[in-house]
Amino acid sequence: MNTQTKPGFSIKALLIFLGVLIANIAVNGAIFVFFRDSSLNPLLTAVLAVLWGVLGVYLIYYTFTWAVEKFPDRISRSVLPYVFIGPAVLVLGWLLVLPALRTLYLSFFNASSDKFVGLGNYIAIFSDRLLATALRNNLLWVFVGTLACVAFGLLIAILADRSSYERIAKSIIFMPMAISFVAAGVIWKFVYYYQPGDEQIGLLNAIVMALGGEPQAWVSMLQPWNNFFLIIILIWMQTGFAMVIFSAAIKGVPDDILEASRVDGAGEIRIFFRIIIPFISTTILTVTTTIIVFTLKIFDVVMVMTGGQYGTEVVATQFYRQFFMYRNFGYGSTLAIVLLIAVLPVIIINLRQFRKQGGF
Repeated sequence: MNTQTKPGFSIKALLIFLGVLIANIAVNGAIFVFFRDSSLNPLLTAVLAVLWGVLGVYLIYYTFTWAVEKFPDRISRSVLPYVFIGPAVLVLGWLLVLPALRTLYLSFFNASSDKFVGLGNYIAIFSDRLLATALRNNLLWVFVGTLACVAFGLLIAILADRSSYERIAKSIIFMPMAISFVAAGVIWKFVYYYQPGDEQIGLLNAIVMALGGEPQAWVSMLQPWNNFFLIIILIWMQTGFAMVIFSAAIKGVPDDILEASRVDGAGEIRIFFRIIIPFISTTILTVTTTIIVFTLKIFDVVMVMTGGQYGTEVVATQFYRQFFMYRNFGYGSTLAIVLLIAVLPVIIINLRQFRKQGGF
């Protein structure tokens, strides 16, 4: 193609691209309005919505790719990557960035969001006794839960790697990851279940009574130890995640380095701390920060097990109570922003680590 035809072709391509953009917005907007105002059978609506989601996404990418290919090669190669990541960025912006900005805006207003109070809500939450308890509990989850998950995951990964039953052992340890935190809370609620009297259906109390002990209300009466009983659920679920990641990293340690250290007379413990740990240190940091994010945002387990009662309140349950139950939008939004600020440094560390590893 000569240079005299490129400008005209670019204008034509631009018009085609704008036409595709307007057509997609119009068609998908009309379908959305149809589903919103439709009186169809709910099951039929759900099926059609799923079909629209699958086919709609395909058509969006197909039509935009077709339109971008109408540009000259140089422009097409530059724009095409944004076509593929553009919809995802827009969706994330709509579902995450805009709600976060609105939450920040609401945090500067009173409970009914009709009076500006400035930093009043931020001052109030740090003088609130319940929030002090919630922050203390979140710190317990972060330090105890994360340390235990990382330690057990690393230990199991090392031991399973040397076992002939490696696959079976890893499958059993990883199995809790297949269920949600809510389901895990329901399971462990029966494990810790307590009722007055000699008949106990809770597994832990049944074991205690079989050994001659007295049944206990593990998650309600034994404060503040009941928080540790809840943290055990996190350990039960996330140890498998840590184990799988660590196992993959350990298998990446060069065998010649391990053999050379053994020839030099180094024991297995010394090899573990002097060679394996430094080699997988970036993986340990990534797993640790990921689990920290889980623990900072912990909500499901606490809500299912205790509803935040008996001194087990965390920041997320306090936010839910203030925003959705008490309708205190200013205070609830402030708690959400505090939680976001607590999570952000950990996410930034993770992103920097990914960048060092060439993730992006």
